[in-house]
Amino acid sequence: MKVIELHHVGFGVNHAQADAMLDFYRNVLALPQDPSRWKIPGIYGSWFNLPNGTQLHILGCEGVSQYAKGPDQDPVSNHFALAVENILAAEQELVEQGIEYFTLDNVASPNLKQLFLRDPAGNLIELHQATARTAGVAVNEQQTGPSANR
Repeated sequence: MKVIELHHVGFGVNHAQADAMLDFYRNVLALPQDPSRWKIPGIYGSWFNLPNGTQLHILGCEGVSQYAKGPDQDPVSNHFALAVENILAAEQELVEQGIEYFTLDNVASPNLKQLFLRDPAGNLIELHQATARTAGVAVNEQQTGPSANR
């Protein structure tokens, strides 16, 4: 499995906390908000761009999200996301190594396959295709170039 980058860190919080975090990261830390945040049904929140291309994702949800696959399998929980060179090869490696994981397909964006697994300490990790989306860049802009939307 070839990890390309740390893509984002996601914070799963309730709506009031999501609002407070929006104010904090935008006003106190002066981080630019990503205007191209995907509209994920049932998930309230915002994304912030960091100077190195990594993002912070504020994921607002009251209780367990509609995307949970079972106990301890809610992708809206606190997690970090790694972009990998080949998501299908990464999934095959997880299978071969007997690593438990769950998947989401096409939830945040069309053609996006996300794998979620836990490290030995229980931290939730998301894996997705490196070319699925560059942090801070709209999908249609990424695919057609920065001048396409202007």
